[in-house]
Amino acid sequence: MILLRNLPKISAVFLLVTGSALAQSTATSGPPPNYNWPKTYTNPLQLNTASGPAVSCPDPAIIRQRIEQNDTWYLYCTGDPLNSADMNANGQLNAHLITQFKSYDLIHWTYIGDAFQHTPAWVGNATNQFWAAAVKHFNGKYYLYYVAPNTLQGGAAIGVATSQSPAGPWTDAGAPVVAPENNPYNGAPGRAVIDPDVVKDDTGQRYITYGSFNGGISIRKLSASGLTSDPATEKQIAVDNYYEGGNFFKHDGYYYFFASVTGCCDGPLSGYSVRVGRARSPMGPFLDQNGVDMNSFDPGGNIAIAANGNRWVGPGGNVIFQDDSGQAYMLYHAIDANAPYFDGYAGYTRRPALIDPIDWVDGWPTVRSGRWASVQPQPAPAAQPWQYNTYQQQLPPLEYAPGKKIAALSDEFNSAKLSPQWHFIHPNANNSYSLTGSAYEASTQGFDENSDPTQVSILAEPVPLTGDWMVETKVTTSVPFNNQCCYNFAQGALFIYLNDQNSIKLDVFPDFDTRQTEFGKQVGPVPAHYPTYDHQAVGNPGATTWLRIVRRTIGDRGELYTAYSSTDGETWTKGGTWQHQLGSSAQIGISALNAAGFTMDFDYVRVYRLRPER
Repeated sequence: MILLRNLPKISAVFLLVTGSALAQSTATSGPPPNYNWPKTYTNPLQLNTASGPAVSCPDPAIIRQRIEQNDTWYLYCTGDPLNSADMNANGQLNAHLITQFKSYDLIHWTYIGDAFQHTPAWVGNATNQFWAAAVKHFNGKYYLYYVAPNTLQGGAAIGVATSQSPAGPWTDAGAPVVAPENNPYNGAPGRAVIDPDVVKDDTGQRYITYGSFNGGISIRKLSASGLTSDPATEKQIAVDNYYEGGNFFKHDGYYYFFASVTGCCDGPLSGYSVRVGRARSPMGPFLDQNGVDMNSFDPGGNIAIAANGNRWVGPGGNVIFQDDSGQAYMLYHAIDANAPYFDGYAGYTRRPALIDPIDWVDGWPTVRSGRWASVQPQPAPAAQPWQYNTYQQQLPPLEYAPGKKIAALSDEFNSAKLSPQWHFIHPNANNSYSLTGSAYEASTQGFDENSDPTQVSILAEPVPLTGDWMVETKVTTSVPFNNQCCYNFAQGALFIYLNDQNSIKLDVFPDFDTRQTEFGKQVGPVPAHYPTYDHQAVGNPGATTWLRIVRRTIGDRGELYTAYSSTDGETWTKGGTWQHQLGSSAQIGISALNAAGFTMDFDYVRVYRLRPER
């Protein structure tokens, strides 16, 4: 909810110089006198066009323009189709060169056209879509940094255009601010030069950051003009094969660096989430709350938002901004698991824009104190300088600690033979194993549950028949715990397994030069063009990693499964949540799978009732 406050007349913070009919018609001095100011909002943001609501706004960016005592906000999106009616003469969905919207209340937005009417000469016909804008104001003008995913030179690049108005018209610089380049890890061409952001340090020096899975995230100095950058100053700040979509927010003397992990765009199984580290300088190193570097082979990063089990999956591609009360918000895209695709175009993921408030917990930012994406009405942000924001920091959600151990389903693996509670799900698999006296040890065989399920050896037992519960294991992998490549994707996994099409999996695995955790969901059968498997990431792994899955029932919707990981068995990282319908016929399983030639030692399996706590 917003309240009004009396302020003296405020002089213009930004000058407005219009240069076209579009700019003159869209960059106005403020809302009409009878504007109906909302008291609440409900995600997603309402993006209106002449052909109906715009249903996708990936990688959103935002900037505010103040004229006297009125603010107009501008939103910029990766160039997805506006909606399913946005088609060309051939009946194909249109691509756009950065869609632009404006708003007075940060909730209701109006489409004002694309940032560009055609690609600049240095891009040519290599692409018809631009991605992931970052819009800044300095040197008395606006800068729009954008991604050309392909160029005439070959490969992706970062372009830049300028304007006297946040609505345009935009004049391209005529050359990329970051040109296509090779992968800094292996020298291979075609690095993902995408997802720019610009940040200024305390001396006034500006930097541009960019990058993705192919090549990691780099930062380099930006020229005073904002139109060129210096490759000689380039530095890696986030490891490859893990992060993309990096962006900055300064708070209490720290530069907080946010980045998205895993996959953005896999419909209802998209696993995107946002990590954050902090440093005293934009050049890093960016460490998380446990001191783990985002540029490490076992990458760190506090989780700022992840899927929480409601309809919104794959939250990411974010920026952080402050409303006019000073409340910080995350602007991000997510996917409605109930309507993941453009109508009539199954497989084409739509990513609407959402906002939710940032809370600071022990100096670290998290969306809604860890409750993450909202589905219920929230107090409206203060979109004008004369408004208050009534949002108050929430209590964190309930966490679940181990309660009473279910002894009949728990095993320390310290006997000479397996307990009779266990069996193998796939009798035709190579189910050889060893009991070391302190662990169950199995070898990877080169198979996984998605491509060759009947060949995967899974040691299993029943799940508890009633109530909510958690299962925990401790796994040690023989995969070298360093940045050596390549052992893809030898896993030690904890399963909740219904059948060969439906399961939940939490594991540790190597991904090229990194070591990661994976929280996967497998589902089937599915409609045409729908995915059957994808995953989220949890915390950083160790040579030995503790894994925990918390299972809660949600009535007719099935169950919620939440992942936790730890490198010491004491301090746990809570990951995201999958909703699934596995029921009481599912089985708890442990498995060594994928790339052959490695061993996975499981010290124990322990099953507990839940003990709620804050």
